[in-house]
Amino acid sequence: MIAYAESSAVLSWLLGEEGGGRVRDILAGADAVIASELTVIECERCLLRAVATEGMPEATAADRRARLRSAVVHWSLLALGADVLERARRPFPMEPVRTLDALHLGTAIVARGAVANLAVVSLDRRIRDNASQLGFEIRPQPANTPRTI
Repeated sequence: MIAYAESSAVLSWLLGEEGGGRVRDILAGADAVIASELTVIECERCLLRAVATEGMPEATAADRRARLRSAVVHWSLLALGADVLERARRPFPMEPVRTLDALHLGTAIVARGAVANLAVVSLDRRIRDNASQLGFEIRPQPANTPRTI
């Protein structure tokens, strides 16, 4: 299985949330992992926000950044190129879709053009619902408590 790692799933793993262990196992067991550059940015911004507003110690954030970087070196990162941006501008099956979600969905669609049977790994209900309507396999199954970021 080739996995598209969306931010909500990666954050659940990095932050030790419910479902994070399953996400870690799915990503570790995948034949390959594809992610948007946006995933890395969102994860790093979330860690910065956790230090600034939620009292996360900087040492903890640094450890989680290191875990993210250690994983990302094995992933294929896709840029927010013209093809992704063009797709994100168009409607999705279950509107309304937020801008960052549209960019993730657009990236997954572009990636699927090169990789058959791409599974979307997400805990975000809007991403999961739209990806399912677009014909993607959704992981983890059955759905954990969906989150939005």
